[in-house]
Amino acid sequence: MTSFGVRLRDAMGRHGALCVGIDPHPPLLRAWGLSEDVEGLKRFADTCVEAFEGRVALVKPQVAFFEAYGSGGIMVLEDTIAALRSGGTLVLSDAKRGDIGSTMAAYAQAWLGDGPLGSDAVTVSPYLGFGSLTPALESAKANERGVFVLAATSNPEAAGLQRTMTADGRSIAQTMVDDAAARNAGPEFGSVGVVVGATLTDAPDLTMLNGPILMPGVGAQGGGPESIRKLVPPESLHAAVPAVSREVLSAGPSVAALRTRVHQLAEEFAFLQA
Repeated sequence: MTSFGVRLRDAMGRHGALCVGIDPHPPLLRAWGLSEDVEGLKRFADTCVEAFEGRVALVKPQVAFFEAYGSGGIMVLEDTIAALRSGGTLVLSDAKRGDIGSTMAAYAQAWLGDGPLGSDAVTVSPYLGFGSLTPALESAKANERGVFVLAATSNPEAAGLQRTMTADGRSIAQTMVDDAAARNAGPEFGSVGVVVGATLTDAPDLTMLNGPILMPGVGAQGGGPESIRKLVPPESLHAAVPAVSREVLSAGPSVAALRTRVHQLAEEFAFLQA
């Protein structure tokens, strides 16, 4: 198997740069006419699989909305991950895991191993120190999987921490990007990505990352092609992965309508792969 970074670049070349979320929050279940229980969750997830499989570069289930239904919800998540991956679609589980030592190793085994939750990549939080991610980074490398490190998020509460300057004059967010870049050293497109909010007013320097830049906040939250152009240097635009959720899911529950909206957005961001 080739590395996650190489597989992602290939998928982006075939399908465009979009990452489409599966976010089955209660208001959306109601909007789709579905029950707020495991059965409604399953019908929602199955519809998303049918709509997105083989049509987008990356699908991102939001783990929390499955966990909310307990063991039944986790089973639906397992089935969703398996169905997408068996069809050749890359899965990024948005779990935002972060801990130390053996606990982080267990998270890595769950999300980056061969178990029922095993995904192509997982989001992780480095704010116990980038070194705390070592078990996940090592597991990703060993299993040809990917890791997306939260670097510069767009929620207002994050700025006080992420923009704090370190002794060497870099922001904490910049140190996260730089540490991720160190893991991607070499000619091959790296498998350690970062998360940078598409609605930020400015972003860390991404020039040396040599890996994917996941950019949530596109569409309903206000981000778009121009905001990505503003935040990502021209030489790195090919690495930008706009993440959309509500902007697509609001078109459901029609599979045809979901696919149409994905196609429209892919056209808007076609410049990223030019």
